[in-house]
Amino acid sequence: MENLRKGFPVLEQYTYLNTAASGLLPESVWEFRQNHDLDFLLGGSVFKEKQADILTETRELVGEFFKCVPSQVALVPNFSYGFNTLLEGLEKPQKALLLKNDYPSLSWAVESRNFQISYAEIDQNLEKNIAEAFENQQPDFFAFSIVQYINGIKIDLDFIKKLKQKYPETLFFADGTQFCGTEEFNFEESGLDVLICSTYKWLNAGYGNAFMLFKKEVEGKIAPKALGFGSLQGKYKAHEGNFIGKFEPGHQATLNYGSLAEALKLIRKIGISEISSRIESLSTKAKSEFTKMELLEESVVNRKAHSSIFNIKGGEKLFQYLKSKQIIVSQRGEGIRISFHYFNTKKELDFLIKELKKFDV
Repeated sequence: MENLRKGFPVLEQYTYLNTAASGLLPESVWEFRQNHDLDFLLGGSVFKEKQADILTETRELVGEFFKCVPSQVALVPNFSYGFNTLLEGLEKPQKALLLKNDYPSLSWAVESRNFQISYAEIDQNLEKNIAEAFENQQPDFFAFSIVQYINGIKIDLDFIKKLKQKYPETLFFADGTQFCGTEEFNFEESGLDVLICSTYKWLNAGYGNAFMLFKKEVEGKIAPKALGFGSLQGKYKAHEGNFIGKFEPGHQATLNYGSLAEALKLIRKIGISEISSRIESLSTKAKSEFTKMELLEESVVNRKAHSSIFNIKGGEKLFQYLKSKQIIVSQRGEGIRISFHYFNTKKELDFLIKELKKFDV
């Protein structure tokens, strides 16, 4: 276990339980970034000749990890850019379904446009609420986060797959930012039409990079309008009218996307099954302990499966107390958000529980 922590110097000084806010930068990614900019410094346009190789490798690694053909992978700077570009490609007006109080970057993008919007509640009956909304509204598209950023409620992806089979004409758009990198995921076999993920959280890839995965069938239903010289550059985009290229119209930042490639190589080295197992083990124990202490909302306690993100009862005083103990968490919603990644340990969880009990006394 200690070997998995060595590449993250932050862990030497903090109990870092805040991946849901920002992932850590691994030393291997930092080293790539140093070498990348040194090559640019010394090579100028000679270095530019390597750019296509970096982007191709990144696209292929993303496709490999999330089971999507590389030609259906778009590399974008962040979730918001990708999602807004996607929405601009939809004919309006359309009926949209959202989850109430979902991630603002998702909700605001839809709400700012001329869509007819309905909402499903996020609670212990999340899937039932969504199914009823589909029956009543029959939306043209459903946009949602796989894992909720405030309390960590995770949607049942098997349910989504069955729902897509029942409503094949509805487009399913998912935000995977709080999900990708926590467990194995097969996009091709999922019920999703598009998945978008910023990679600075659970993939530990740094800022300024994200990806989009598309099912081939989406191309006839979305008409993205962005276009530039970069739209036709590269191994997977070099033909007129390329769909993926319209999400990549300009110069691509090889520092950022190369960082994503290096982060994925680290995950491959560790093994996504090992990562998933460690996260699930910590999450199960944390939920049990937090439930005993009556720190969780009922909707989280009563769900069978959960992510590794928790929102416990507590305000500014608790937040500052934990901070004084070098425990890094976030204030979100009405409580304190705590999140566990594979580099966290049972010892850190025990330390957190001990300090929470001390504060309660």
